Amino acid sequence: MEKQRICIVGDGLSGLTTAIALNNLPNVDVELAFKKKIKIIDNRTTAISESNFRFLREIFTNLNSNLFWPSKKIKLFFETNKRKINFINFQEANKNLMYVYENYKLKNFLINEIKKKRIKIQKKKIESLDKLKNFDLIVLCLGRYSKLYRDITSDRIIKKDYKEIAITGHIKHNVKDLDASQFFLKEGPLAVLPFSKNKFSFVWSLDKSFYEQNFKNIKKLVNNKIIEVLKIKKNIEITNVQSFPISMELKKKYHKKNILILGEGLHTIHPIAGQGFNLVLRDIIQLQKILRYYLKLGLNIKSSYALEDFYNNRKSENVIFGLGVDLTHNFFKYNKILDPFKKVVLKNINRFPQFVKLTKQISNKGFI
Repeated sequence: MEKQRICIVGDGLSGLTTAIALNNLPNVDVELAFKKKIKIIDNRTTAISESNFRFLREIFTNLNSNLFWPSKKIKLFFETNKRKINFINFQEANKNLMYVYENYKLKNFLINEIKKKRIKIQKKKIESLDKLKNFDLIVLCLGRYSKLYRDITSDRIIKKDYKEIAITGHIKHNVKDLDASQFFLKEGPLAVLPFSKNKFSFVWSLDKSFYEQNFKNIKKLVNNKIIEVLKIKKNIEITNVQSFPISMELKKKYHKKNILILGEGLHTIHPIAGQGFNLVLRDIIQLQKILRYYLKLGLNIKSSYALEDFYNNRKSENVIFGLGVDLTHNFFKYNKILDPFKKVVLKNINRFPQFVKLTKQISNKGFI
């Protein structure tokens, strides 16, 4: 049987990972297409779950474990008028809860894998999908704003502008045994993600008006807040500070004919739960599984129900998870009237071990 042709458009983490995952399928010829652009280093860090890390190890036979910083503990805090309540601690004795990596390092690894596997590369901007009509499957991994999505999704999108700005960066420190933590502060949620013995990344989501008022002194504001919440006595060094607006977008239509949207173009959620790329990886896992099934049957992807099956399998989790993260954000958002009630609930949350267990399972695996 003649090999079926698959084109992945986009060279971000989603596109590169999808290209390698689908290249492992039988009887396919995968190509990667992206425009040649100015090299910009992505200094962000990302956390993935244990289950998604296992998937990466399956598709990359020589995955460098030094790229990932494992964490067996995650601590959650809620700020009240007087103190910060440590209301949940997730901990595992024999396995890791998550793995943190620097985006640019993983991307460099993926590019080398693409070269080793000799996946064909088209370095050109795809302005029209008509140029790809000879492919059996086209997967668009072009971020959130690509014009190529318009003919597929029209206006079928769940949208929300949080009117918040996320500040990210790296911090060099001398704190011993620093654990991954999430602080629900009055100004907005602050996540701490260690990725080496003396470095961690942070993501702090702030109200847009508050950010604009403090824009000129934002680095000092971050410095003081980090020292306060982590109770650091020595100086810290902040680098790679970036900011971006926060919104939610959940596509309600995933595909048209043999063209599929994947990655941030499919769903963008609030960074409060750190689950964005975890959702993308679970999409890739399911897409690989469904395509393998149809290929083993000897069916042509273009005329099969593969993409409809993918949509039916993934839409519910993606929408529920996205709205669940939105609900979590709304619950923890500062509210002078409701915060005393939240304090009572959170102080007693450990009396319900099944709820805590379910929360941990969801954070690791989603709704799979």
